Amino acid sequence: MIYNVTETGERIDRFLSDNAGLTRTAVAKLIEAGNCKINGVVKTAKNHKLKAGDEVSLTIPEAVEIGIIPEEMPIEIIYEDDDLLVVNKPRGIVVHPAHGNESGTLVNFLMYHCGDSLSGINGEIRPGIVHRIDKNTSGLLLAAKNDFSHTRLAEQLKAREVIRGYQAVVSGFIRESGTVNVPIGRHKIKRKEMTVNGLNPREAITRYEVVKNYENASHLRICLETGRTHQIRVHMAYIGHPVLGDDVYCNGKSKAFVRYKRLGGQCLHACKLGLIHPRTGEYMEFECGLPEYFTKLLGQLRET
Repeated sequence: MIYNVTETGERIDRFLSDNAGLTRTAVAKLIEAGNCKINGVVKTAKNHKLKAGDEVSLTIPEAVEIGIIPEEMPIEIIYEDDDLLVVNKPRGIVVHPAHGNESGTLVNFLMYHCGDSLSGINGEIRPGIVHRIDKNTSGLLLAAKNDFSHTRLAEQLKAREVIRGYQAVVSGFIRESGTVNVPIGRHKIKRKEMTVNGLNPREAITRYEVVKNYENASHLRICLETGRTHQIRVHMAYIGHPVLGDDVYCNGKSKAFVRYKRLGGQCLHACKLGLIHPRTGEYMEFECGLPEYFTKLLGQLRET
């Protein structure tokens, strides 16, 4: 893969992460292993600063055997063909294995269901995974079944051509629909959390539409224009309306938090996914209904 640099000063790992659809960690490993060239010269420093006009090439080595155990799980498949797979992830399931979550993840299920027909572009960390949703967020998630599809789908995400629609129940009364356009970066102290204008902030745009108001809560439809980590949760908390059940970004003093803190996770569901098929060029759109935990909560809320 070859990329042309148009702006001076960006780090090579960040540039490749944005353009190749890989995580910063995966990119750093590829760079340090000598798989990156700038103007034909191998560079192994992930913090190398690029200049406008540089030509960057990245070589993805053949995927290695992975030690992830395939596991059968009750996960609904919304769509599947030879190139991609769309699943409806239940709340409480982690997307990919990590320390403390080596089994019971979506990747374990994909290994069981797809066998060897998954993309290896993300190496042995996230085979087939094109984008993520949080453990306690439910809904539609896209996986690639080969490297060709993975690359094309990642390019669509980068170009903001993938439609990602959510529904959420947030604390407080929101009178009108609106947009939150505030950069998000890593928290300076709490490194597992994100925050507005944190470390290395990146553009983040969230649009929301009011579906219905309740006494102390609002039901929203949300559309992401960007896909930053925890974006909806951070933006809703930033405007004073955290997602109900969010025990990370919800204000612990709010009445809604005290009442709904035992929901088992944030009331946030990825209900719509629109994309261009990587091989046919056909636009495809998928939707799934609200899960039981979501509808149960709506039934418990007092209408205004």
